[in-house]
Amino acid sequence: MGGTASDTGGQGRLPPAQTPGHGSDQGSGQGSGQPLALLGCYSNFTFLAGASHPAEMIETAAALGWQAIGVADVNSLAGIVRAHSAARDAGIRLVVGSRLRPVDGPDVIAHPVDRAGYEALSVLLSEANMRGSKAAPVLYLADLARLTAGTMLLVMPPRHPDAAHATQLGRICDMTAARVFAGAVLYRDGGDEARLAMLADMAKSQQLPLTAAGDALYHSPTRRPLADVLACIREGQRLDSAGALLSRNAERQVLAPDEMARRWRHWPDALANADALAAACHFAMDDLSYEYPAEVAPGGRNAMDELEYQTWNGARERYPDGIPEKVESYLQRELLLIAKLKFAPYFLTVFDIVRFARSRGILCQGRGSAANSAVCYCLGITSVDPDRSQPLFERFISEARGEPPDIDVDFEHERREEVIQHIYAKYGRTRAGLTAAVITYRSRSALREVAKVFGLSSDVQAALSGQAWGREGGGPDDAALRAVGIDPVDRRIALVRRLVTDISRFPRHLSQHVGGFVITRGRLDHLCPISPAAMEGRTVIEWDKDDLDALGLLKVDVLALGMLSCIRRAFGLLVQHYKRPLTLASVPPEDTATYDMLCAGKSVGVFQVESRAQMAMLPRLQPRCFHDLVVQVAIVRPGPIQGDMVHPYLRRRAGLEKVSYPSDALRNVLDRTLGVPLFQEQAMQIAIVGAGFTGSEADQLRRAMATFKKHGDVSKFHDKMIRGMVARGYDADFAERCFRQIEGFGTYGFPESHAASFALLVYVSAWIKCHYPDVFICALLNAQPMGFYSSSQLVAEAERSGITVRPIDVMYSDWDSTLEADPANRDGRHALRLGLRLVKGLSETEGTRIAASRADTSYAETGAAYTSPADIMRRADVSAKALEAIARADGFNSLGLNRRKALWEVRALARQRWHELPLFAHATRRHDDLAGDEPAVTLPAARAGEEVAADYRSLGLSLKAHPVTLLAEPLAAAGWKTSAAALDARDGQRLRLAGLVTMRQRPGTAKGTVFLTLEDGLQSLNVIIWPKLTETYRDAMLQSQILGVVGRIQREKAVLHFIADALFNLNGFLGHLDAESGRDHRTTRMRSRDFR
Repeated sequence: MGGTASDTGGQGRLPPAQTPGHGSDQGSGQGSGQPLALLGCYSNFTFLAGASHPAEMIETAAALGWQAIGVADVNSLAGIVRAHSAARDAGIRLVVGSRLRPVDGPDVIAHPVDRAGYEALSVLLSEANMRGSKAAPVLYLADLARLTAGTMLLVMPPRHPDAAHATQLGRICDMTAARVFAGAVLYRDGGDEARLAMLADMAKSQQLPLTAAGDALYHSPTRRPLADVLACIREGQRLDSAGALLSRNAERQVLAPDEMARRWRHWPDALANADALAAACHFAMDDLSYEYPAEVAPGGRNAMDELEYQTWNGARERYPDGIPEKVESYLQRELLLIAKLKFAPYFLTVFDIVRFARSRGILCQGRGSAANSAVCYCLGITSVDPDRSQPLFERFISEARGEPPDIDVDFEHERREEVIQHIYAKYGRTRAGLTAAVITYRSRSALREVAKVFGLSSDVQAALSGQAWGREGGGPDDAALRAVGIDPVDRRIALVRRLVTDISRFPRHLSQHVGGFVITRGRLDHLCPISPAAMEGRTVIEWDKDDLDALGLLKVDVLALGMLSCIRRAFGLLVQHYKRPLTLASVPPEDTATYDMLCAGKSVGVFQVESRAQMAMLPRLQPRCFHDLVVQVAIVRPGPIQGDMVHPYLRRRAGLEKVSYPSDALRNVLDRTLGVPLFQEQAMQIAIVGAGFTGSEADQLRRAMATFKKHGDVSKFHDKMIRGMVARGYDADFAERCFRQIEGFGTYGFPESHAASFALLVYVSAWIKCHYPDVFICALLNAQPMGFYSSSQLVAEAERSGITVRPIDVMYSDWDSTLEADPANRDGRHALRLGLRLVKGLSETEGTRIAASRADTSYAETGAAYTSPADIMRRADVSAKALEAIARADGFNSLGLNRRKALWEVRALARQRWHELPLFAHATRRHDDLAGDEPAVTLPAARAGEEVAADYRSLGLSLKAHPVTLLAEPLAAAGWKTSAAALDARDGQRLRLAGLVTMRQRPGTAKGTVFLTLEDGLQSLNVIIWPKLTETYRDAMLQSQILGVVGRIQREKAVLHFIADALFNLNGFLGHLDAESGRDHRTTRMRSRDFR
């Protein structure tokens, strides 16, 4: 057992570098009196305990002069990559580790010495995760035996060490091959000297080095209040009753080396042992090597040969008349770079996934920067033809960037699970896992939780969090608080707001990414700890996509897109009702009627161009070809908006401004967008052509722009670009303007390739809407929830398109909405029958059974149709609860039962057992007799308002009337017109308009402006609320279902806006519908869709 603390040989016990003793004045470590390594630090990835981000801990330690720091979170490596990235940037060494917390022993910080030690630690954490429940791994002291000799264990003491701790030290030494150190911490509570003396004796008796640990919870003492609040949230306590849960002092921060040396001056060898432990741990996260699966190259070929074979085969299929010379050149250049960077297995894996999906008839399409790749196009991953575009491969793969490519593939959201299960079936759950998503505190959740800790009432909590809509800073400002009766000067309120600012963006827990997969050749848990996902049979790693990028690890994005499900459903309806089979590739191109519809701004439900901003842009841009749709998708984005590119492009397109180019070289770059850069690729090409950047340098510029606020390393690119452009004869002002435009793209701008991928779906969905509106709306309803519009708005759009909409009916409705013959339709379109899926409270299982049993011809005595609710219960085997949901939705009319009569009968059926299925509740009784001998009653007829309100409560829509139509008379008596009055108003005219709020949107680029949609049954109106008004009328804006707006008309060609000057909550008028709506406005469920 001989050796020193810095030895890497031996196992178990090690003698200390020098026996610690009270009164020793010898310096630590290097004899300089300055310790080198700070161990035992937490980060906020020890959820609800650590009070600083990993980067804050690392950057503070580096600034204070530490050479190494150990960040170890409890039973996790979730924050280690962020710590690694911060350490790399700050020039400090990270001692990788995890704080193991056994249920039957003390905390033990495990620091791997080498790759084998790291793998063993990762496997141990994975097994603990699999053994426990979500976010609650179960670990035992005996598990430490699984760790290798390439591990350093720092056993952390309890606050009050006793003989049991000495026994635990001995057990740990005996059971593990790892090196063991006895940890010690200063609590500054008056008991440190006695505590250290006791720990030193325990360490000496076990022949272990006493080792100093910082045990820091936060980087600065200013975070102590936040640490206390986090502890209260974790334990469900209030501050005023937390007692010993709270910190005794603010001493759990990152200390400077000289202060650490001063505090440990009587125990210098404890610091020396910490330095020795850190020096022995030479493992770094960069040591992780990644091997891609070998299954991707069958038939004896290596991965690169297989990729070339599939690529050229695909190219011949894409270009049956011969591969264009330009495309051939792209392919050769891309394949060379892919071979050099050894990314072939990645491309083949994505190719295999896409090939599987298409073999099952699942619609899919690649998007993002991958559409810059000719190889991806030829493999069938993307749909953007490189012969018709100018792909910039460096936007996708950059040799200088040293990062793997990122291919996003969208699949139908209803069938993506088939693709996910294919991946698991092929690679196994030990080699394939979903990436994590770090769920962070946002203003709303932070306000509610912090307010609860401070003991504020539930009403105040709701008021505070309710004012956080559209805010991601520190929550509501003073005016918003006063508007809801909260005093912003109140001490507790002020503290809550300050702490909310601190806690915002703190991680709360780990969830799973929507579709990012990591696939490995060996065991996945050798790379990163894994956990069971919420869905049975899935596994999730602890790192998110940014962590994978930081380590250069490859992932495959298997994403879900609702519009693909909608289009697939529409294609099925076209075959069923119009005998017209179509695919994404066979939809007739460049259809004039489709572009006419889009130019008029009639794009409700159309992919990507259905928002109010896009609908307002369509009449101004006037798209007339596919490239115009690519521009339309890209132009309403933060990049072009903040780079001041939108208005110059529109003026040039309308002929109001001359199209000019600063040079012939840049004409080739900007010709397709009238001299204005609208796409990320163009911004990069300006740097290449105009300033002499290489492709890799241009990509570095783009990435620097995207993070300039954080890292501040843009100036070197700015100077290089300006000098390069001036040297090539460009005006300095023009060069500055180009740089500002690229800066805007760094915030958020679309690659042309990504916009082109989306534009294809824009065109296909618009074509279906234009020529088969019945099919389009039916498919959209069945693909809900998705997009900007609720079912009620989609039904209104169907009626505006001349489609007859028929109500839900138990005799005719399937689970999905369907199309029925409509001889009265002059355009030959079908009627839309609403499906049972719209009924609130009805499960899909029971709804599907009702539709299936109705068609069962075995019931010869009654035919296939139902005769009564009891007949439905008997034949479909459904609960009375399901029948009541349909009755509330007025779905029994074809049986001669209105809503009230149907509810009366169904409740009679359910008199005995409410929620149980009839086979079990009434196995020995005939369902027909369940109602007993109920006396005949005459129920009063419901008023129109009561019917409409009941429809909204049960369906979220009504075909009987629009609520505003019924309220038009009382609204007019109060001086309000409905929103349709705006259609005939002149520009600048002032009006008092009222309507139903169907959407609120606050885009990040609008600088606080809110866009709101009012509807009155005939038309919808776009209302613009400027930032000052959003604060003054915040309550009316957020709480109103029926909203009154005083303002003025703004017209520009076909675009109509209503500019608000004042807002009024008119929910009180809902009392004119029915008494229940008057008592509780929320019961009508006329809810808007709100977006930020």
